[in-house]
Amino acid sequence: MKPYLGLFDFSKQINYKNEVLAGLTVAMTMMPESLSFAILAGFPPLVGLYAAFIMGLVTSIFGGRPGLISGGAGATVVVLIALMKSHGIEYVFATVALAGVIQILVGLFKLGKFVRLVPQPVMYGFVNGLAVIIFTAQFQQFKTVVNGQVSWMTGQPLIIMAGLVATTIALVVLFPKITKAIPPSLGAIIVIFLIVLGFNIDTRTVKDIASVSGGFPPFHIPNVPLSLDTLKIIFPYALIMAGVGLTEGLLTLNLVDEITASRGNTNRECIAQGGANILNGFFFGMGGCPMIAQTLVNLSAGARARLSGIIASLTILLIILIGAPVIEKVPMAALTGVMIMVAIGTFEWLSFRIINKMPKQDVFVGILVAVITVWLHNLALAVLIGVIISALVFAWDSATRIRARKYIDENGAKHYEIYGPLFFASVANFTEKFEVLNDPEEVIIDFKESRVADMSGIEALNKLTERYQKAGKKLHLKHLSEDCRKLLKNAESIIDVNILEDPSYHVAADK
Repeated sequence: MKPYLGLFDFSKQINYKNEVLAGLTVAMTMMPESLSFAILAGFPPLVGLYAAFIMGLVTSIFGGRPGLISGGAGATVVVLIALMKSHGIEYVFATVALAGVIQILVGLFKLGKFVRLVPQPVMYGFVNGLAVIIFTAQFQQFKTVVNGQVSWMTGQPLIIMAGLVATTIALVVLFPKITKAIPPSLGAIIVIFLIVLGFNIDTRTVKDIASVSGGFPPFHIPNVPLSLDTLKIIFPYALIMAGVGLTEGLLTLNLVDEITASRGNTNRECIAQGGANILNGFFFGMGGCPMIAQTLVNLSAGARARLSGIIASLTILLIILIGAPVIEKVPMAALTGVMIMVAIGTFEWLSFRIINKMPKQDVFVGILVAVITVWLHNLALAVLIGVIISALVFAWDSATRIRARKYIDENGAKHYEIYGPLFFASVANFTEKFEVLNDPEEVIIDFKESRVADMSGIEALNKLTERYQKAGKKLHLKHLSEDCRKLLKNAESIIDVNILEDPSYHVAADK
């Protein structure tokens, strides 16, 4: 129990005062976002708060590293908007639970390390696209229903709404300059709340959307048909949500690793996130993943243990149980302003400053990922396409870098020292470097500075060996890896492999 939870392990230097205060601060910053994201997707606000409580509690106790904060994050909620509109919230709950199962499988099969394959330009595009989605979604709050028709606000309601939103944004910007004791978003919401209440301003509140009054998250089996047709509907969304959650979560985990100079466990984080999402599906939660902003708030407050995340989750539950009458009076304009600032903070403005310093292919990949994210609202597909294009660009660039240093030794044997990887994209350039007819009777290919990376490279060696054999010449391959040597069965009688100097290659993995 002690090594797993580490809540009150006094052998470690943990400032419990910092942990408690950080947890309370995180709760105050997480609540507005959870409410806003739930409303953004068309869910009852209480569904967002339940998700914040469940995700935060489970991942704080069982997650891959202390200090990481999870909740009802916008990255995963955005994926579910289309499903909510087409099939309703029961299908959303079923999807969240299925996404949790997928995430657990990823953790059990130790696939979490593959998030390291996501290039930085893809992450820029992913984050920027998400920020645009969050920002544009706020325009819905400037619409109203008149005679059953949705239309833009006009006149006094529009002026009041725009004024309160602008005031909220200004307060979020100014609050850190006045005091750092209160999170800016929370301080802005409190001020707008008091202004609306004090001047009796007629504007839309959270209660006009739905009630947030509730008790402990109730157990509820998603009311969907148990059929193959249901699986066909929810599986694509579940797969996308699982992928987005893991990508966002594991990248956040890597960020915490860098800040704290320690190492988290990616596969354990996958399992914890999956377990939390399964509980969300059966306890009225909209699901979620680790949240970068709240994690940074937690770390900046001095938290380094799991206790702060637990305090934050229990605080949110306490507010659900006894604080609902107050939350329901919060103006929607305040939440809209906070979400606009979240979008502005999420956007990677650095990408504009370095755009002229980045390779053109990286700029293209970043823009493409952002466009796909905004256009399709499919963050996992956008990341996948970005990774594939980046991999193809890298393959093409690597293919042009293969070269050979040629010389003839004192015994008359010709040496080809190969530099660069031999794989499907570099096979043609590799083959062109050999002069089979003009070479002497003995030829040596040295792979000390190279590596045969795939079956295309092995087949190229097979064909090259056959060409030298037909010309009556002998070919030796030095420093070829053991796995490749075993596959060269057709040429084994004329291949001389120096396995003593073969390097061993290992893939970094979590222990």
